[in-house]
Amino acid sequence: MPPLRLLLVLALAWLGSPALAQPLDRFTVAGWSQPISEITNLLAEPDHGLFKARGIALDYVPGNGGGSAIQALLAGQADIAFTDPASLYLALDKGADLVAIYNIYPQNVFNVVAPKARGIRTAADLRGKRVGVYSLASGTRQHLLLLLAAAGLKESDVTVEVTGLLNFAPLIQGQVDATAATDTGLLVGRAKGLGEVDVIEVRDHLNLPSDIFVVTRAAYEAKKPLLTRFLAAYRDSAAWMIAKPDEAARLAVTRAINGRDEAINREVIALRNRSSVSPTTEREGLGHFDPAILQQGADTFRQLGLIGRSLDMGRVVKSDLIPAREDAR
Repeated sequence: MPPLRLLLVLALAWLGSPALAQPLDRFTVAGWSQPISEITNLLAEPDHGLFKARGIALDYVPGNGGGSAIQALLAGQADIAFTDPASLYLALDKGADLVAIYNIYPQNVFNVVAPKARGIRTAADLRGKRVGVYSLASGTRQHLLLLLAAAGLKESDVTVEVTGLLNFAPLIQGQVDATAATDTGLLVGRAKGLGEVDVIEVRDHLNLPSDIFVVTRAAYEAKKPLLTRFLAAYRDSAAWMIAKPDEAARLAVTRAINGRDEAINREVIALRNRSSVSPTTEREGLGHFDPAILQQGADTFRQLGLIGRSLDMGRVVKSDLIPAREDAR
């Protein structure tokens, strides 16, 4: 082999070596939950590599409610919080400077569930009852407070019991009279023998989005290219789970801590896929907000005394980093 050709071959091999591959940007999501089946689109990253394709090495920090996700974000343990509007309102009320940049689940999926024998059919019926919540920092508690306030009740009018994420066992065993939960939690509870129940839907009072992505304002200003790539990758992953729910259900068996039953995974994923879309997302694409609803939520929280000051959600809700529809893969 002539020397020049040899040098050319060696140079090309060196340029194509892994050592010179573009490094991935590490990006950490602070979750409200443990790695459960409803977030399979995130957990399946080792299998589908949609974040890697956008130059991102994805990490997930488990949480114990939307409030804990924001706490992790503010503590510098994550780049973004997977949280709920109620937790966002409370953090803003305490002075946190945060920006909501993506509407994960536009549909409100929170509820309060009680066995029919308890006679709890409306929020007013909760007076004097023991009610389970995932945690004191969770969206289940915040939405319970919203329901109570709508019925003219305060938290002190019930006994709140922290029962954990999979909190239907205490309800089944009679340790609480009702439990604040979500649609997927109710699905799993019914599969575990919950029986006939009455369900009070929070969306009948206020159809706030269930979950949103939130960052600090400093990160929003300084890291727009990275955040834009993350949101594009997340949108890709949500679209993948909507398009391939059966594949997602199979992957959840090994990726999710509660994913052992593939049939239940499929039902959970179907529920979460439905909550990912709305008339607004049908019109503008996955992730888009209806700002008026978030402002209505903030105003309602203020009117009911759940927060102490008025919030201008126009300053908080930003849609400029959400990928355009034509960018969908």
